[in-house]
Parts: sequence; structure tokens; C-alpha cells
Amino acid sequence: MTALSLHSFSHFSSLLFSPTPSWNLSFALKNGVCFRKGKFLVFLSTHSNPKILKSNKKSRFGQRITPYDTDDEEEDEDEEFGDNNDGMAGDDWLMNDDFAQPHEYFVNGKKIKSHNGSGNQRPEEQRKGSKALKSRKVLIASEHGTNGLKRKSVEDFYHTSNKTKEAGSFGVDEGKKVVAKTFKENRYQRLSDEIDLDEKWFPLLDYLSTFGLKDSHFIQMYERHMPSLQINVCSAQERLDYLLSVGVKQRDVRRILLRQPQILEYTVENNLKSHVAFLMGLGIPNSRIGQIIARAPSLFSYSVENSLKPTVRYLIEEVGINEHDLGKVVQLSPQILVQRIDISWNTRYMFLSKELGAPRDSVVKMVKKHPQLLHYSIDDGLLPRINFLRSIGMRNSDILKILTSLTQVLSLSLEDNLKPKYLYLINELNNEVHSLTKYPMYLSLSLDQRIRPRHRFLVSLKKAPKGPFPLGSLVPTDECFCQQWAGTSLDKYLAFRQRLLLKEFAKKYEK
Repeated sequence: MTALSLHSFSHFSSLLFSPTPSWNLSFALKNGVCFRKGKFLVFLSTHSNPKILKSNKKSRFGQRITPYDTDDEEEDEDEEFGDNNDGMAGDDWLMNDDFAQPHEYFVNGKKIKSHNGSGNQRPEEQRKGSKALKSRKVLIASEHGTNGLKRKSVEDFYHTSNKTKEAGSFGVDEGKKVVAKTFKENRYQRLSDEIDLDEKWFPLLDYLSTFGLKDSHFIQMYERHMPSLQINVCSAQERLDYLLSVGVKQRDVRRILLRQPQILEYTVENNLKSHVAFLMGLGIPNSRIGQIIARAPSLFSYSVENSLKPTVRYLIEEVGINEHDLGKVVQLSPQILVQRIDISWNTRYMFLSKELGAPRDSVVKMVKKHPQLLHYSIDDGLLPRINFLRSIGMRNSDILKILTSLTQVLSLSLEDNLKPKYLYLINELNNEVHSLTKYPMYLSLSLDQRIRPRHRFLVSLKKAPKGPFPLGSLVPTDECFCQQWAGTSLDKYLAFRQRLLLKEFAKKYEK
């Protein structure tokens, strides 16, 4: 007589592995590495101050403002999400968006109203009160007769039938199905302890897991907009496949779903295609559509006719942005399409006009170069940086000239960026503060990667002047710098810079 036994699968936590990025010392020093007695902590700093964005409001959607303290011509705009971070920290300017109105869409044959907020988010008390999964049906062994097992009311949640099945002779295929279900129940056990999980959601959860979503992410989606987890897996796949087809990267899908889980409800024909066509109509190239969607997925919740197009008209007619420049402005800051553009423009224009005597044309130039300006808090972002420039001896006219030329200065951290560069300018480069009006680009360059290495290299070659160090030598590329200023090979300079970085690294380690 053959005995058949079933062993329950223990729960395996989903682990997310990613290949280790190429790490080098210059990257570590650029982003800040601290070592303490054999243990090390790596701090990735964007050199920007989170208080730049308004801290007294909470927004659901948007994108952090990327820093400009870099030697690269183009910053990498991709951000990784941590398990406990839904990436919402930097979106405070989107809270009371009265300018752009929500819109009604047809979702799975039903009319729904899109929202800027969390959708059908349940209160914490309700979530905790219904956290347990409904009692699952168990497998029991037959006590008489056959060698098989009877299945007592095991629901096949991958199919629509809810009829019970009885296995008089327990075949191999059916045994695999039972084992697979037991494994899935164990797999989502932690999730079912946190939220009121429905077995019908399992196929969708399995599919979304292929994009790197884990239990903690599903909880965020549930709390943000629970109906998004009730979508049929085929419909969800159709919508995400479309987004991938227009340039959204696989690794960005998780970020999009955490910010805007409602996107799973938006149909391709009635919503997604019309919004993509709208972006293309602004002059945004096809190659950038996916990046725009990843950075501002909430735009799909706004009506093209009633919200997005009026915002565009306001930017052209009221702000004064040229229609041909509009596509570039949106690429720099896609969130500009979904914010209260009328209020944000008027308040910042009036502030800069009153504080610095800035004419309208100068403020328009600032917005065109750095539209993130319209997101920054006046009290915590703009004013402290203007006051710092005043404190080092700049007049309002000098500050206005710098901000018009390099508006990104308003995004840089005071303590970690602007102040250290100013001290190096005065103490090491023997320059006066007024030299910044001629070379405002100095403030956007990396102190560790560009300013200090080039200065020390020319000093080592005895080619640095005794007086003020020429800031013009910091602007060109490494190759041009070696040819025009150092008169030596690029390899020699790069080797020197690497040794200098090692030396600076050793100093930090000793501390």
C-alpha cells in the first residue's frame, strides 16, 4: 500500500536582487562616504535641500528635483525606491490643486472619477479591523477506503467556478495544483495579515511581482487606492504593455504604480493613448515620452481638454513661454502640467520682483532654464539662498545676474554645497566674490571632482598663477583642460585626480 503525504511549504520572503553597480572611489567621494572603525556607511547625497520644496503641504504625486552639482552634462533621472519609501517625499507643491480638475473616465464599463489623492484609502482603524484573511478551506486525508485524499471545499481562484471538487483518486496534476495553491497561500500570508486580501487578487499580484513589487509595495497600493488591486490581470497587462511600448522602462513600472496605482484602471483607448498624443503634440520626442510618464504619472488622472490644455495655454499666454520652448520646459519639469500654475507663477514672480527688482523677462528666463523654480518654497528655498549670496557681499543686481544665468543655484544645499565652494573660492583660489558674476558656472561644478583636482593639478605643474586662480580653467571638458591649460596628457591628469581622491578618502577615513 502506497502512502501519500503532503508537506506544507514554508513561507519564503521575496528577495529583490540587483547586480552591484560598478563602484569606484570617485563615485563614493562625490556622494559622500564615511568610514568608522572597520564599519562603513555610504550616504548618497544629492546636494540639495529637502526644505526647498514646501514642507507644509503633502502631495501625492510628482518627482524630486534633481541636483545640478555634477560634472555630467545630463543628470541621471532614475531613482530607486526603497521598500519603505514610496517616493512621495518631494511632491509637496501638488496638494490643493484647484487649477487642474479631476476627470471622469470609463473603467471596466463603469464611470469613475479620477482623484489627485489616495482614492479609496481606508482608515487605519478599518485596515487593522479587517486584517485577517478569510478562513481558508483545508485539505483532509480520507480515513477510509482509497489511497487518495479528499479535497474539502478548495476554491480554484484562478477560475471563475466556485464549485467544490472531490478527488477520489488524487492524480499527479491535481496534486500539483493543490501544492501550488498551498505555496501561494503561504507566500502571501504576511500580506494577508496586513490587509483584507482576496484570493482573486493573486493572479494580479503574481504579475505585478515580475516588476519588482513586494508585499510592502502592495500594502502601499492598497492603502493608496484599494480598487487598483481588483483589476483583472489581463486588463492590467494590456495597460502596462502599452506604457512599455511608448518608452516606459521596466524598472520604472514599480515607481509609477506606487505613485499612481489608479493607472491600472485607465483604459488604453479612452485615456492612455489620448494623453500620450497630448505630450507628443507639445513637441516632446518619442524617446522622452516614457521618462515624462515615469516622472509624472499623475497626469493621466487629469482631463486633457479641461485641465492639461488650459495649463499649457496659461504658460504661453500668461507666463510668456514661447510655444516652441514649451516641450523643453515640460521635459525639464513634467510636474508643471499638473500643478496650480497660476498661483505658483504669480507668487514667485511677485517675490523675485519685490526682493531683487527682477523684471518679468528675467523671471521668464529663469522658468525656461529651470522650471522647478515654480515648485520651490519661498520661505525655505528661495529666500535663504538669496540671503546667503547677500551675506558674502553680493548686491541684488549681482544675485539677479547669477540667478538669470544659472537658476539651478536655487536647488543647491547651503551647508553641503554653496558654503564649501565659497570658502574654497576665497581661501584656496584667492578669488573675490564678484568673480562669480562672470563665472556663475563655478557654483554648479563639483568641488571634489572638478574644482579641487584641476586647481591642485595646475599647482603641481607650477602652472597656476600667483594671484587669483583662473576660474575659466574649470569650465571646459577634461580633454580641453589638459590641452589648453595643463599642456599634458589626459591620462596624466586622470591619474593625478585619482590619487587626490584616494588622499581625500584617507582623510575622511581617519576622521
